[in-house]
Amino acid sequence: MSILLITSSPRGAASHSTRIATEFADKLLAADPSNTLVVRDLVANPLPHIDADYASGIYTPVEARTPRQAEVVGVSDAVVDEVFAADTIILATGFINFNISSTLKSWVDHVARSGKTFAYGENGPKGLVTGKKVYIVLASGGIYSEGAAVQMDHAIPYLRSVLGFVGMTDVDVIRIEGVGMGADAVTAALAKATAKVDAVVAASRQVAAAA
Repeated sequence: MSILLITSSPRGAASHSTRIATEFADKLLAADPSNTLVVRDLVANPLPHIDADYASGIYTPVEARTPRQAEVVGVSDAVVDEVFAADTIILATGFINFNISSTLKSWVDHVARSGKTFAYGENGPKGLVTGKKVYIVLASGGIYSEGAAVQMDHAIPYLRSVLGFVGMTDVDVIRIEGVGMGADAVTAALAKATAKVDAVVAASRQVAAAA
């Protein structure tokens, strides 16, 4: 199994989403020696925001692209290739202003490409990235999975929508929520997230053993 880990929190070593997602990937690796891991750190190596050269370059034949167009489209091609090569994708993000990080949004903008990851047909758009398992690891200061604040969560609905649009519909969410509510809340949130990770890893280990 090929695992793609994408981290995007600006908090570095203090990031709960990066910590849990990284531990998750490491445990999946340990569960099956045949697994492989590719890591894309969007903070250490941020993707360029899409610009005029990108917007025109993706529709320009390769041989006719300017050097700048070739550069930015090449970056996008590499990101798309990573997605297609992966069996399991782990997306880690903090909950920033009720949505995902801007670094992760840039990743989405490079992944969602007409003719590459989705195509328009007689029956409308069709996602071309199929057969993937996606885990979203989301850390938030408050509780947004239930209660009055659910309507403020634009991160998970957005990611489910855009991932589904390009064909990735098998999506599970691992929340680390309430981390702004004190030390005890942080401990409880991390324990709950770790328990969910461990359950997934245990199931993966059983599949590997039966193979």
